Amino acid sequence: EAVQNGARSVIIAKGKEHILETMRKHDIENLAIAIVPDTYQALYDIAAAWRQQFDFPIIGITGSLGKTSTKEMLARVLRKAGMRCFASHGNQNTHLGVALNLLRLHADYDVAIFEMAVTKRGEMQQRAQLVDPTTAIITTVAHSHLEGLGSLNDIAAEKRQIFSQFRPDNIGIVNGDIPILSSISYSHPIIRFGFKTTNQVQARKVQINGNEASFVLKLYGRRHHVTMPTHHTGQILNALACAAAGCFLGINDVDIVAGIQEPVYTPGRYYPQALPGGNGLVIDDCYNANPESMKEALLAFERLEAQGEKVAVLGDMEELGVNTSFWHRQLGRTLRKAPSITKVILVGRFVHWTQETIPHGIDVRVVSDWRQAYQLLEKDNISKDSAFLVKASRSVGLENF
Repeated sequence: EAVQNGARSVIIAKGKEHILETMRKHDIENLAIAIVPDTYQALYDIAAAWRQQFDFPIIGITGSLGKTSTKEMLARVLRKAGMRCFASHGNQNTHLGVALNLLRLHADYDVAIFEMAVTKRGEMQQRAQLVDPTTAIITTVAHSHLEGLGSLNDIAAEKRQIFSQFRPDNIGIVNGDIPILSSISYSHPIIRFGFKTTNQVQARKVQINGNEASFVLKLYGRRHHVTMPTHHTGQILNALACAAAGCFLGINDVDIVAGIQEPVYTPGRYYPQALPGGNGLVIDDCYNANPESMKEALLAFERLEAQGEKVAVLGDMEELGVNTSFWHRQLGRTLRKAPSITKVILVGRFVHWTQETIPHGIDVRVVSDWRQAYQLLEKDNISKDSAFLVKASRSVGLENF
C-alpha cells in the first residue's frame, strides 16, 4: 500500500523479506530496499544522521508541565522576529515522535524546537543523543511518572539529561524557583527564570484580574510591562522560559514581549471552549494530570470569572506508585482553596480517596468512567452561564466529553 501511494524506498525487518513476494515485479524493480535487524532503530539512526546535516539552533524542551504550551509560545516569538521556525508537531515527544519530526527538517529553517518527554529512567539521554540540542529548557519538575522515574529528585536528574550532549558554549534554561534545578552545578552556562529575584529572567508585580494577567518582565535588568490573556500562573512561567530562550537567540525585547502577549491555546491544556448556543464554558485540561498540574488548574479555575456555577470534573492521576492514595487525598484538600467550585464529579478508580477529604458543602459524586460522568451532567439542572473544568490523566478518557 505504501508503494502504491508513492513510496520509492522501503526498510524491512530481517525475516520479513517475504512481504516483497506479494508485490508486483515492476514495483520491486523501482524500489530501494534496505533489510535491517530492527526497523525502529534504523529510523532512529536515519533521523540522527539527518539532524547532523543542520547547524542552525536546535532547542529541546522538557519538563513535567508546560512543554507543549512553551513550545508553541516560543515558536510564535521566533516567527514574530522573522525567523523561519520549525516546531515539532502536536505532542509528538516520544522517541518515535521526535525521530519523525527530525526527518521534517530542511535547510530553509533558521531554528527548530523539539518537545522531549520521558516516562522511564534512561530515556532522556536517548532523546538528547537523537536531537543533540544546542539549547534546552526544563520548564519545571513535578510528581509525574513516579512509577517509571522514582522520586522528585530522580525526575529532576532524568530531566537534566537533556543537557547530556552539550558543548561548553551551549545554554541550558531552567526554572530557577525549583532548588533541585537551580542549585545544581552545571558544566555549561545556565539561564534561570521564575518569580524569585535571584533569576536572570523574572516576573515581578504579578497581578491577575479576571481573565488577564499583568506583570513586569525583567530581562537581565531590563524592564517591560506585559499583559497576557490568562488567569493561569503556569502560562506566566512558560512566557518567562520563552523570553529567556529568545534573549539568548538574539531576539529583541520588543518582539519577545509582543510574542508572549499573544494568546496561546493548546487543546487539552487548560483550553477554553464555549458551549454551543452560549450555554457556558468548558476548560479542557484532559491531556494529562499530576498533583502539581491539578493544583494549578484548580487555582486558575478559582480565579476564572463566571456568571453561573463552577463544576469540576476530576479523574484519576495515574503512575503515582505507592503515593497514589496520598496525592488523591491532597487533591481533595486543594479544593478548600477553591471555594467558588460548588459541584465536583470524581471519575475513576483512585478518586474515592479524594472524596474523603473534599470540604463540606461541595456537591460531590463519584462515578467509574467518563460516560457515567457525562450522563450525570446531562441530568443536572445546571445554569446557562456555568463553567466546567475537566481534568484527569489521559487513560481516564475525559477528552471524550
